Amino acid sequence: MSLFFVVDFVLNVDNAVALSKEKIMKDTILYITGAGVSAESGIPTFRGRDGFWTVGSENYTPQEMATRQMYLSHPGEFLLWYFKRFASYRHIKPNSVHRWLSNKKLLTQNIDGLDGKAGNPDYIPIHGRLDKVTVLHEQGLDVPLIDAPWEHVANACEDLEDNKRLVTVLLDAFKISQTTLKPDLNVSLKPFVLLFDEYYTDLYRMSEAEEWINDARHYVFMGTSFSVNITAIALRAALSNQAKIEVVDPKPIDLGYERIQYHEMTGAEYVLNKGI
Repeated sequence: MSLFFVVDFVLNVDNAVALSKEKIMKDTILYITGAGVSAESGIPTFRGRDGFWTVGSENYTPQEMATRQMYLSHPGEFLLWYFKRFASYRHIKPNSVHRWLSNKKLLTQNIDGLDGKAGNPDYIPIHGRLDKVTVLHEQGLDVPLIDAPWEHVANACEDLEDNKRLVTVLLDAFKISQTTLKPDLNVSLKPFVLLFDEYYTDLYRMSEAEEWINDARHYVFMGTSFSVNITAIALRAALSNQAKIEVVDPKPIDLGYERIQYHEMTGAEYVLNKGI
């Protein structure tokens, strides 16, 4: 056996080990993103007064509008709110943070689909996706995802400020009777989004998300206010695993644990500092 063969073999082994270590490191880092990341693409977070929605003389918060009960009892108002607040941003482009995260293990609270547009093939959109709908079904069932009819709705309305016409088109597109104004189980369509009075199921890949959360040894929370259940679940796991925890936000919330590393900056600044 020649010396050159031995040296070449050793170098190949070393390279394989290095690549394996790099992959393991990547696989054990879990990125969890919230509305602050997509805000850098121009999508409002709808926090505070910016999130209010008026029905008659009443002002509703997103936590009151984005509920299954609101969809069932006031489907026209619900769909109008959803179209104006979310579907109207369906053509927004990914930003530098989405592109940087495109090869990372990523769990996002955002429904905008920008991580998919950026090229991440396997990210988990734990709260659903703007570009999909399902038939109205009992929670927990596995049902197919259907392409959302947003383009049809937009094309059918010459004036998107004409809310009366828009509601009529939305109800028709979502197969909701104009007479009863009540969604029908297994017939009507519902946006594929986890509402505040619904619970995580495997339709939203919850079991897979829990595996990722429990296997991670380094957690990076970006642009999240820690106001939803998935961040609480991930934070508990991170603390239990004695893992490294980073929080990236221009105004990070103090979570009350000393070993958390806070980066008081935007996601774009964080990515730029990484130099990758």
